[in-house]
Amino acid sequence: MDQIEEVERRTAERAAELQSRLPDLDELSRRAAEQVQRRLPELEQQAREAAAQARVEERAAAAEARAAAKAQTNEFRFRFTADSGALFQQKTGAGQRRFANEDRLYDAGKRALDSHRWDDALEDFNQIASNAGPRADAALYWKAYALNKLGRRDEAVAALAELRKSYPNSNWLESAKALELEVQQAAGKPVSPDQQADEDLKLIAINSIMQSDPDRAMPLLENLLKTSTSPKLKERAIFVLAQSGSPRAHQILERIARGGANPDLQVKAIEYMRQYRRQSDNPDLLPEIYASTNDITVKRAILDAYGSYREWDHLLQAARSEKNHDLYIRAVERLGNHEGQPELWQLYQSASAPEDKVQILECMYSNANVEKLSDTVRNEKDPKVLAAAIEMLARQKANTADTLVAVYGTEQDDRIKQTIVDSLYNQRNAKAMVELARTEKDPKMKLRIVDRLGGMKSKEASDYLLELLSK
Repeated sequence: MDQIEEVERRTAERAAELQSRLPDLDELSRRAAEQVQRRLPELEQQAREAAAQARVEERAAAAEARAAAKAQTNEFRFRFTADSGALFQQKTGAGQRRFANEDRLYDAGKRALDSHRWDDALEDFNQIASNAGPRADAALYWKAYALNKLGRRDEAVAALAELRKSYPNSNWLESAKALELEVQQAAGKPVSPDQQADEDLKLIAINSIMQSDPDRAMPLLENLLKTSTSPKLKERAIFVLAQSGSPRAHQILERIARGGANPDLQVKAIEYMRQYRRQSDNPDLLPEIYASTNDITVKRAILDAYGSYREWDHLLQAARSEKNHDLYIRAVERLGNHEGQPELWQLYQSASAPEDKVQILECMYSNANVEKLSDTVRNEKDPKVLAAAIEMLARQKANTADTLVAVYGTEQDDRIKQTIVDSLYNQRNAKAMVELARTEKDPKMKLRIVDRLGGMKSKEASDYLLELLSK
């Protein structure tokens, strides 16, 4: 009994203690409820942010999956068009980049010469010369020029000797002779610090004398162009000749354009003739120069002039006869600027190499020649060129889905059909894709279409997918 009484006593004491603490527990409960209430907006915001983050991650995962599928498709397309698109990129992309990089470096070196930054010019031209590209002979000349200005005349003579040895047929050899003579005459003489001021004065004098006494100025300009003076001064002299209305000035300019000076000045003469429409004085001049020169920079300038003069027949002739692929591409690009592009279409019909056909189609694409692209898609037999044409047609803003669907219905090559499906997917044209899916009998191809539809947010796509699930 004593033990039972003791347990009862302790239980009563514990109950009394808990009873006495109830107000404190009620207060804690109230405070906890208030704290939860205060934090409720914060917790709700955190929940919304977590949900939003989940949606972002879900979309990112879906995008990643679509990107992987697209990458797989692109990889397939790259393999499929390896002999056309990929080969075209190898032959033209690399060539165009090489030309562009060399041109930028060359122009930077010329600007450095104009600013009398001889060390910078030397670095630029030395790099071009070491690459042995199309402008290596010109770079050796300007390298010698910069070395002479730096007073390093033995090195300048060595650079000119390398020019003669490595490029015995260079159009820079006459200019090199004049420069070498100047180097020898200036041996032991310091470079004048007033050279910049002297050139500025000469530039002013050239303009003034052409306005006041052009007949007297002509022989002075001719002699100046034969010396090894700065490129800036020579280019200014050609500019003055191009602006002049004197027949003698036109004769001098034509002589330079035909190669009567170094190729840099020849290109400048052609550019100024283009700018001031001097070609009309002799319509056969540029074709004659193009046929007689092997200098790529000169030929590029003439092709650009053809484009400016809208000489489409000359561009077409150049494209048909040109062996240099980079020049061929330049001619094709200039033909692409002709409205309607009839010459480009003629070139396409006579082309045999797939990469050449792809390049022509690219020019048609850039000018939105939907009609010719559609004709190509309907009639092209080469599967590699056809795949490229389909992709280009699909990128047009015009409605091309009907043409793609029609070609799909008659095509037997699964790779071409896959290209059409992927092109319609890239157009986000669910309606056309559903039309293909309804008529497709090949389970694998139909699965590909349905897979693409699953990645599209479209009522037509959703309705068709629900229709499949209900069967």
